[in-house]
Amino acid sequence: MTQVLELQFETAAGKTTTVAIDAPKPKVTAEEIRQVMQTIIAKNVFDGQASALVAMSGARIVDRQVTEFELGIE
Repeated sequence: MTQVLELQFETAAGKTTTVAIDAPKPKVTAEEIRQVMQTIIAKNVFDGQASALVAMSGARIVDRQVTEFELGIE
């Protein structure tokens, strides 16, 4: 099973965008997530995007299970 932490932000254009972080640390807290999101907004980490990130919209951890099949293809 793999996990992805999705940070959801509102942009200056009024849209929502998501930043995905693979394999977040176990037992990450809401406060840690909030602090990271505030830093991303304050420091304009993703400068150069079509629209600046201006507010936090949400955060979630998504669990995904992948089952691969061996097909004998070379």
